[in-house]
Amino acid sequence: MDKEEFTKNILINDFINEIQKKNYSNNTLMSYINDLYYFRLFVKKDLNNVKEEDIRDYLEYLNLQKEKPTSVRRKISSLKSFYKFLYKNNYIDKRDYPLYKISYPKVDKRLPKFVYYNDLLDIIRESTNDKDGVRDRLIIEMLYATGLRVSELVNIKINDIDFNNRRIVVCGKGNKERIVYYGEYAEDVLKEYLLNHKNTEGYLFINSRGGKLTERGVRYIIDNIMKRLSIKTHVTPHVLRHTFATDMLNNGCDIKVVQELLGHSSLKATEIYTHVTNEHLKKVYYECFPRRDKDE
Repeated sequence: MDKEEFTKNILINDFINEIQKKNYSNNTLMSYINDLYYFRLFVKKDLNNVKEEDIRDYLEYLNLQKEKPTSVRRKISSLKSFYKFLYKNNYIDKRDYPLYKISYPKVDKRLPKFVYYNDLLDIIRESTNDKDGVRDRLIIEMLYATGLRVSELVNIKINDIDFNNRRIVVCGKGNKERIVYYGEYAEDVLKEYLLNHKNTEGYLFINSRGGKLTERGVRYIIDNIMKRLSIKTHVTPHVLRHTFATDMLNNGCDIKVVQELLGHSSLKATEIYTHVTNEHLKKVYYECFPRRDKDE
């Protein structure tokens, strides 16, 4: 059974229609489809006949394949959503729900990486040393100034920008709109960049052929900048987003404001940055406080 045939199955088709109502992104939708498709290939039976032992066999298989816990959690989440949908819509009985006793694997919470301000200045300076230097510098300035996801950055259109108030209307996860702001440094580069901007579709960031810049293109640009520097942190668009959040909190910004600017639906997602700032404060304290250790 190929994937196209799989999605025509009445259970899968009804489930897809249900989650499409929630305005999930195409990436999220495809994750659900892929997770269910590969699970179906493994169990080799109709999904409404799956038992708990089938789920456990599948999880054991994933473990043998050395799947990351985060990936396994996502797959379990997809299965739980699907089988809750089947039960809610009377495709299966309550007693046939196969995930009652299935728990998520533990995931080590890694603190987000961030860039020190002096390193950030080096990145900004280095970004101008290229034929597309103004555009590349604007990418760095905007990612840091706004905390945008790279998917949000590449979809900015010039009409989304309120130049008088230095703010941008962004369409984020779940097609939810929010407003982000940028400062005078980014404003100066933006004005310079737009002097030679040519894109008939109205996108702000364009490639060398005049088309819309892709997420991969942004990552490639940042990777090239970092290859020319000797900064230890592996800098990505998401690291610049982390840096924005960390610096805002370090400078006294209310965590709920940071949550709104980042487009987090849950405050818990934002709270991880408080751990970053606390760890950093602890590190600085132990490096600088003269009476941290007793004299021998």
